[in-house]
Amino acid sequence: MEKNRIGIDKNLCNGCGSCIFVCPTATISLKEGMAIVSGKDCISCGHCAAACPQAAICVGTIDEDMSRYNTFNAVNQWLPHGKYDITGLVQLMASRRSCRCFTNSPVDQAILEDLVKIGITAPSGTNSQAWTFTVLPTRKAVTSLAEHIVSFFERLNTTAEKTLFRFFLKLIGKGELDAYYRSYYRMVKYAINDWRKSGKDHLFHGSTAAIVIGSKPGASCPAEDALLAAQNILLAAHSMGLSSCLIGYAVSSMRKDSTIQKSIGIPSEEEIYAVIALGYSDEVYQRVTGRKKVSLRYFEG
Repeated sequence: MEKNRIGIDKNLCNGCGSCIFVCPTATISLKEGMAIVSGKDCISCGHCAAACPQAAICVGTIDEDMSRYNTFNAVNQWLPHGKYDITGLVQLMASRRSCRCFTNSPVDQAILEDLVKIGITAPSGTNSQAWTFTVLPTRKAVTSLAEHIVSFFERLNTTAEKTLFRFFLKLIGKGELDAYYRSYYRMVKYAINDWRKSGKDHLFHGSTAAIVIGSKPGASCPAEDALLAAQNILLAAHSMGLSSCLIGYAVSSMRKDSTIQKSIGIPSEEEIYAVIALGYSDEVYQRVTGRKKVSLRYFEG
């Protein structure tokens, strides 16, 4: 099945051609009134199986367990366009806020596993699904990662304090260190001091779990894939009673020092694109807020 990827039950197929119409890679065709696998470019998107009115098609690379959840029962019937409550959807999106005050309550591992499964319902470029998910299920695990990240920024701050070195790098067109010093150095130094003196966590904000999203080599647009999955997780977490926060400092440190991701079992060849802090919030809000005005640009040909 992996070789051909698609299996078609000849006893069920009625030759309607629905699978051919939706296939993005022209992998299926009709022969003597029956659907057959005639191409070799299947990307395992599952369009054919989803469209078949006879349930005659199965895609061998799809794992049905990824559509079974631990904490709730999913409805497997396709939801037609326009049949979802847009008001409720927008309320969910507007209500999710980045949490910086987590309680010490742990997150059940079953919920974390469901969040990953919800994450992978996102689209990915050419359906590569090359994303990777590393779950940190406890506060101890989160703290361990935080310590590696803090140590990285301690070293970075020490380097950034060297005025002549910053000036030289800027002079040769490498002004990143100087930009960091001007924009982030003092804030990071304050957070490091708090971490060292009192254990106050300005990085993960006391969260008791986290999910690190990366990608294996070879994906056509790995960053977009990972961030789309991350957005799914952020919204799902809110609907499941959790709060979340994207941790950009964690991503930037792992990109610059691969030993950090290796410390939590992530191979160095994987690229990290999102780190999500998760837990139960100590924050309560009364209303949703808006966004800055956006300027629309139109092009009409």
